[in-house]
Amino acid sequence: MIQRSPGKSLLKYSFLLLFFMGVGSVYAQQDPQFTQYMYNRMYFNPAFAGKGGGFEFSALHRSQWAGYSTTSGSGGAPTTQLLTAQGALESKGIGYGLTIVNDNIGASNNLEVNLQGAYHRRVNRATLSIGAYLGMYSSSLDYGELVVVNPEPNLPDAGKESQLNFNAGLGLVWDAPKYYIGLSSRHINQPSFDFGDGSYANTLENHTYLMAGYRFRPVGALTIEPSFLLKSVSFNNFSYELSVIATHQNKISGGLGFRGEESVSLLVGYSLLRDNSLKLGYAFDLVFSGVEAKEPTSHELLLRYTLPSVTREIQRVIQRTPRFRF
Repeated sequence: MIQRSPGKSLLKYSFLLLFFMGVGSVYAQQDPQFTQYMYNRMYFNPAFAGKGGGFEFSALHRSQWAGYSTTSGSGGAPTTQLLTAQGALESKGIGYGLTIVNDNIGASNNLEVNLQGAYHRRVNRATLSIGAYLGMYSSSLDYGELVVVNPEPNLPDAGKESQLNFNAGLGLVWDAPKYYIGLSSRHINQPSFDFGDGSYANTLENHTYLMAGYRFRPVGALTIEPSFLLKSVSFNNFSYELSVIATHQNKISGGLGFRGEESVSLLVGYSLLRDNSLKLGYAFDLVFSGVEAKEPTSHELLLRYTLPSVTREIQRVIQRTPRFRF
């Protein structure tokens, strides 16, 4: 598990794992980042589980710093896959979901699987949602892919090692007709991974997220939604993302994003099928910070499918007889 920071880069000429620094805690973002965060809100906050009603499935792939490689030629650019599924028992105000995240960066690979649960309660025209998740977090290290500046005497030069730990989080969302705001805390138990040596212990720090969005319809079938995501690691590190998405007839969308002190983004989307239940999304990031130690572009692909609601419609059939017509 490698700590990542949106505003700080990997060293281009050595891939030094933060596992082996051993000089105290380093507060940097460890969770993967997603430019299309507004379409994957349940990952950041379990209170969003089942919020839209019905069943929804999504898959996302992110290639960060596309083409980046270390001097050994073994790669090292972060790649992330996110799978989600969610549904709701609307009559009981209960939402549920599943998130699976596979995050690979250099010699480290992290797999996170969480079960989400949420309770939604109507308060006048708004909805108050409370959610939690429980799951597992697996961190793996491939020693054969390590390139270190000063190797430790006990550091293996080959083989792989994995550790598994418990993972939990909480969330709260207030969703009004024109806006929403949510606060969540991930990895509240702060699982630790030491790979067999206590001096190499590295803790998955508590991550806090504040997410907000506003919806308005300036004209006709055009909807505009600005959103904001504030991220903090143990309240010692802060970063943020801003975006504005415009959607026409719930079918074609486009917008711009900004990741504080790191990159600007272009987001586009298109919905397919008669009921627009299948959405395709793409995000392109242009990195402007630390480009001497990164590649300047990142790419993100999204596929989301919403299962149409099944309704029973009773149609009146016209019957004609010799005596009556109706």
